[in-house]
Amino acid sequence: MKILKNDKGFTLLEMMIVLLVISVLLIITIPNITKHNGNINKKGCEAYVKMVQAQVQAYEIENKKMPADVKALVDEKYLNENETTCPNGESIVIIEGKVSANTKEPPANE
Repeated sequence: MKILKNDKGFTLLEMMIVLLVISVLLIITIPNITKHNGNINKKGCEAYVKMVQAQVQAYEIENKKMPADVKALVDEKYLNENETTCPNGESIVIIEGKVSANTKEPPANE
């Protein structure tokens, strides 16, 4: 009497080869993702600065004057309190109606 084996599963060697291929793909892709993270944050900050600039214009239309700083936008509910910095940590400053992102604190008004 002949005994038939069921050979439908993976062998240990085949599983190790699959794991090796997956790990090589991960080793290749992870550095590329982290390399582009800074670029993504920079573009996000640029977009956020444009959004705050639109809020400055809305403030100017409604109040007939430019906001003195970001705090004025927060006080008048044009921005939330936790929205005064870019996603990458740069602070938002308003100088003469122009919005920009700064890595340093804004200079004190003299």
